[in-house]
Amino acid sequence: MSFSAEWLALREPFDRQARHAGAIRRTVATLSGRPAVMIVDLASGTGSTLRALGSHLPMHQAWRLFDNDLSLLARVPPAANVHVQPLDLVTDLEAALDGPVDLVTTSALLDLVSADWLERLVTEVAARRLPLYASLSYDGRVEFAPVDPRDAAVIAAVNLHQRRDKGFGPALGPIAARTAAAHLEKVGYAVEMGDADWVIREADLVMQEALLAGWAVAASETGEMPAEAVAEWLLSRRAALMANRSRIRVGHVDLLAAPSDARRADRSQSNSTSSPSR
Repeated sequence: MSFSAEWLALREPFDRQARHAGAIRRTVATLSGRPAVMIVDLASGTGSTLRALGSHLPMHQAWRLFDNDLSLLARVPPAANVHVQPLDLVTDLEAALDGPVDLVTTSALLDLVSADWLERLVTEVAARRLPLYASLSYDGRVEFAPVDPRDAAVIAAVNLHQRRDKGFGPALGPIAARTAAAHLEKVGYAVEMGDADWVIREADLVMQEALLAGWAVAASETGEMPAEAVAEWLLSRRAALMANRSRIRVGHVDLLAAPSDARRADRSQSNSTSSPSR
């Protein structure tokens, strides 16, 4: 599954604001003490993870960005330390992780993949003892203000639609982050998670309209609600939007997972560094 460059550009400011600051700090701490790092970004799109995380890393960085959409990779700003490569992650995930790698990143991917594919990712990451920073996984929570009595039914249908095949097999959808955390903990990883919710305000008309229209289509496609009820909901929500009264919060989760032994070593090094000399 691929998304348009226009949609990725529209959501990126909301992604950047939503990213959990603690997950970023812990990712940086996991890599501390290294003069240089190689980072593999899966389903990179136009490079939003690079832009969001790269500025927080003090060491020299090299990035390998993988995506199956050549048109998106073509929009990644050229840089000497950034290598872009088209790759089908369904069939060639393992190839993306070959060679020297210090960190694996991905954004807005886990909720689109299947349970089987997620297990492959965990297996490959764990076999190489690599930390994983997986941000912006949708978790099914949507809050509207003002409230419409049909909101809950529409979002329930949307969350059902999220479980459909997005190219990786039946998608995990809203349970993706929790499922990933459970798998990673089973293979000896320390996992830290935090909310990374989109906060979409009254002035964010274009983003709200894109979400409302997309959710209406998704809810209709499931057949869980009559088409007339979905249409009435959309009209009601658009009326609130045009009256400058509509706000939306969309739940996402950020996750940083690292081998437990690596996290202990980082903490030990940090404690040693911060202890007063005698």
